[in-house]
Amino acid sequence: MDRWTEIELFVQVAETGNMSRAAELLNISNASASRHLAALEERLGVRLVERNTRRLFLTDTGKEFFQRAHTILADLRDAESTVNATALNPTGVLRVSASLSFSMHHIAPLLRQYTERYPNVTVHVEAANRYLDIIDNNIDVAIRNREYEPDSNITIRRLAGTRRILAAAPAYLSRYGAPRNISELHAHKLLIYTHANNPHELRFTRGDEQQNIRIKGLLESNDGQVLRAAALDGMGILVQPSYIVHDDVVAGRLVPVLEDWDLPRLTVNLAYPSRKHLSAKVRTFIDFMAAHFEQMDHERQWTRRFSVS
Repeated sequence: MDRWTEIELFVQVAETGNMSRAAELLNISNASASRHLAALEERLGVRLVERNTRRLFLTDTGKEFFQRAHTILADLRDAESTVNATALNPTGVLRVSASLSFSMHHIAPLLRQYTERYPNVTVHVEAANRYLDIIDNNIDVAIRNREYEPDSNITIRRLAGTRRILAAAPAYLSRYGAPRNISELHAHKLLIYTHANNPHELRFTRGDEQQNIRIKGLLESNDGQVLRAAALDGMGILVQPSYIVHDDVVAGRLVPVLEDWDLPRLTVNLAYPSRKHLSAKVRTFIDFMAAHFEQMDHERQWTRRFSVS
């Protein structure tokens, strides 16, 4: 039997904890997968995987072998990817993770152009309003709003900075008026994003001035699109990054308030596993996104201060 297939199967079993899933990922039958694993254990003369009626788990020897086998396979894939990159012929499934809002506004509109340029790449977008573990979830590229990653094995590439702004629909402001100062926010209906850092506290700065206030929401959600829809419907004042509401403000669907004050800014970054040689699919997507952001001048747009009449 093919030794590389045996090792690939073992690594997939170790990562998924499921023989059937590992077989599916390698496009082989369950029976063939069992034979490959048995052949590997027989050749090595050790038990790598213990099995019971409910699950599979690695032996101590299996854990040690997995660490080495995983590294060897990663190096092999890097070598193959380098050839692909040289030929500018990326292939395979590209797994991209981003929030639902970013996926809708800044990934989905670009996918046709990217896939037309690289037709052998299949893009899988994992829209999640939380930071998925890149390694554990086999993510190739993630879009993040934090400036650093706690895992030193993750590389960060900055795309743009963005302001966070407060904005409401004209209908809401016509009915309730716009807050003239920060203290008046307590009298307004606020729409709060629960995944923000300290979502119930706003830290405002204006020059050397600083004001912190506690807020309570009429509506709270872990998804920016829910809050955007509510704001457009005149339900209240939202607090969101400019990259989500910029087009609504430019079109007049939302009106910024308290624009003489700033909230802590965010950065939009690409995060991906550190590799000496990136796969062609990852490299082309990173370069594609970076070129698009530069061409669109997103940082200037998203950090501008809107004039409010």
